[in-house]
Amino acid sequence: MLNVLRDWVERYFSDEEAVVLFILLLAGLCFVLFWGDIMAPAIASIIVAFVLQGIISYLIARGMPRRVAIYLAYCLFVGAVLALVIWLLPLVSRQVFALIKEAPAIIRDLQEYLYAFQAEYPTVISIASIDQLYQQIMADITTMGQWLVSQSLASVPVLITALIYFVVVPLLVFFFLKDKDVILAALGSMLPLNRRVMTQVWVEINIQFANYVRGKVVEIIVVGGTTYMAFIFMDLNYALLLAVLVGLSVVIPYIGAVVVTIPVTMIALFQFGLTEPFYYVMAAYLIIQALDGNILVPLLFSEVNNLHPVVIILSVLFFGGIWGVWGVFFAIPLATLVKAVFNAWPSRVRQIEPAAPAIHES
Repeated sequence: MLNVLRDWVERYFSDEEAVVLFILLLAGLCFVLFWGDIMAPAIASIIVAFVLQGIISYLIARGMPRRVAIYLAYCLFVGAVLALVIWLLPLVSRQVFALIKEAPAIIRDLQEYLYAFQAEYPTVISIASIDQLYQQIMADITTMGQWLVSQSLASVPVLITALIYFVVVPLLVFFFLKDKDVILAALGSMLPLNRRVMTQVWVEINIQFANYVRGKVVEIIVVGGTTYMAFIFMDLNYALLLAVLVGLSVVIPYIGAVVVTIPVTMIALFQFGLTEPFYYVMAAYLIIQALDGNILVPLLFSEVNNLHPVVIILSVLFFGGIWGVWGVFFAIPLATLVKAVFNAWPSRVRQIEPAAPAIHES
């Protein structure tokens, strides 16, 4: 057993750079586990800087001076934040509280549909199961409503957190954009001079992270905006809230689309019943999901390494479990990081001398 362990260590950790890379990965994992929540504003700032860097690069390629491009991209970011705080957030909040008030009526309608289904197919579900489900959902809605009230902006901790994000994040974004080269040079000076493998991993991951983050932001905006226009055109209640949920659902591959289908279906069913408008809403929603999965995603993420769906789902479950929302958002690039490290990891394979040829007597 000891020989097997020694051979494994000699094979994968005989290179000094491999040891340094392993320590850096272990330190990064510990940082996420123990200080990820505390450093969330800095992480959010890095994400925004990644997105804005694409705009800056585009403007510089069109002949704009770098400093002017930075200020212009930063002004766009500040304008988007102000629009979010002044316009979008209050509207979504009002629709959330209105939906919570109307939720008992929606659940009662759902219960009636289940009763009708049970009468037609009594062996599939029992009345007792329907009643138990109704009681559980009502209890969950009550708990959620109480939580939302306790987490409103009137509470001091939430207000402080919001102020931290709205003050610290814009400042960090500005300095990350303005002093990007200086920050990267300072970080590079702390690494060994011989870092061929780390450079290879960094180049690949930098491209993958940037493409993924920018593409995901564009996907959220396009899917959410298209859904909002479709729901408004069909006069669906809570169109803005549902559009925000559908847009954010693209962050969680496969699982998000399935989960967000439930509130869309329930609200459309409560408003229209089993009539033609209900089927039109569901058809429009499914068309948007199909276009997103078959056209928009391949277009936006064509340069991102393909991962098997099983790997993506397992990455969402694992990184989401250890890092919450951020882990879900970065599940795919983190899985790509693991893949890149695995492909570039230096190893020494023991050379086995070929056996001497047998001498045959004539």
